[in-house]
Amino acid sequence: MEKPTLPNSTLILIFGILSIVTCCCWGILGLIFGIVALVLAKSAKQTYMAEPDTYSGYNNVKTGRILAIIGIILSALYLLVNIVMVAIYGWDGMQEIFMQSMEVYENQ
Repeated sequence: MEKPTLPNSTLILIFGILSIVTCCCWGILGLIFGIVALVLAKSAKQTYMAEPDTYSGYNNVKTGRILAIIGIILSALYLLVNIVMVAIYGWDGMQEIFMQSMEVYENQ
């Protein structure tokens, strides 16, 4: 008989990947996906540790948890950089820098 997979094991892996992919969206989305993945991974780990012979798919949980941690770190760093940039240049300065970089790409 085939073992059932852990609840949300695939979802944890997907959220871990999404936390890395979306870390450059001002850092907010990556943090959200990473935190949700960690919370789901904690409950899945408790379920697995209670009965390890019953479930399969624990590798997805471990991989998703590691990716979520990496995504949270990258998102936190990117969010911190954005906060510092806004504190130094302000919103208007950030818009000016963005417009200048867009002009450089348009002229190429």
